[in-house]
Amino acid sequence: MDALTADLEATLEKVWGRRIHTIFIGGGTPSLFSPQSIDRLLTAVRTRLPVDPDAEVTMEANPGTFELERFRGFRNAGVNRISIGVQSFDDAKLAAIGRVHGADEARRAVAAAIEIFPTVNVDLMYALPGQRLDDALADVREAVAFGPPHVSAYHLTLEPDTHFHRHPPTLPADDEAADMQEGIESLLGGAGYEHYETSAFARPQHRARHNVNYWTYGDYIGLGAGAHGKISFRDRIVREIRERKPQTYLRSALQGNAIAETRDVGDAERPFEFMLNALRLIDGFPIELFTRRTGLALASVEPQLAAAERAGLIERDHAAIRPTDRGRRFLNDLLEPFLDPAPAKPAARVINISSPGTARPS
Repeated sequence: MDALTADLEATLEKVWGRRIHTIFIGGGTPSLFSPQSIDRLLTAVRTRLPVDPDAEVTMEANPGTFELERFRGFRNAGVNRISIGVQSFDDAKLAAIGRVHGADEARRAVAAAIEIFPTVNVDLMYALPGQRLDDALADVREAVAFGPPHVSAYHLTLEPDTHFHRHPPTLPADDEAADMQEGIESLLGGAGYEHYETSAFARPQHRARHNVNYWTYGDYIGLGAGAHGKISFRDRIVREIRERKPQTYLRSALQGNAIAETRDVGDAERPFEFMLNALRLIDGFPIELFTRRTGLALASVEPQLAAAERAGLIERDHAAIRPTDRGRRFLNDLLEPFLDPAPAKPAARVINISSPGTARPS
């Protein structure tokens, strides 16, 4: 907590005049922290930056760390949204992906969270080793039965430099995984959830505001070991990466230099970064948002947009650009043309990306 506070202090000069709209405590198992520590962290933020009175404060929790009084303590500290990493309600599937909690622990954690927190997300995975369509849908049905306002359903990804990547298990075939995705979307839609992002489903008024900020290419401060941040200035967009190893981060943060890498996002990179996020949204994005977030005129990516439209991957009108059903299914194909676009001409450059009084860090 000392290191996180010192990291925040060192960041303040970059974000004076900006408000905090959301706080997300995650990237591991923060539910291992005591409620007193979380209270201290949130107090450190609120005493150093203006925080919206109705700010969304999310915390990730592993069911294996569930204790009723601990959850109550997190709520008293100011957490008003909790994301439970259930992954599956099937013990065999949990064991297959190396999770330390069991299905019964997950059920108890979800039931308690719904009693304690105003908003709860149940985090599920599908296309797990040995999983069939009926298994995946059974997980979703059980999640829905608890009545959480938000459900996330992610396709299992084998991340590089992990045991699974080096020794991949036998996974469902692509067609089976696609059937799971379609079945999950249909089931959740029928249960009254809005499908608003590739893997996110919410009841009305319960979309994850913090994540929507990412997907609309907004700014955010990243504190902690390995944390990433993005801050827009009048004529620059800067990305920061903190020291990744916890012990190195602790030492560096306490000395006021937790950032391991800082780089400017060049004009050529911005279209891809923007589209990578915004085209995950089912409703797409307002046309004016592209210029407001990237500082570039939309004309700078007109060839890519026109090609995507001809291929049936996007649809657009005078107000918005959105992925089609085909675009959502083949998102990599949609995004690839934006990966290395021709540099924008000077005439396509818009000077004022944001100002300290208008940027919206989360």
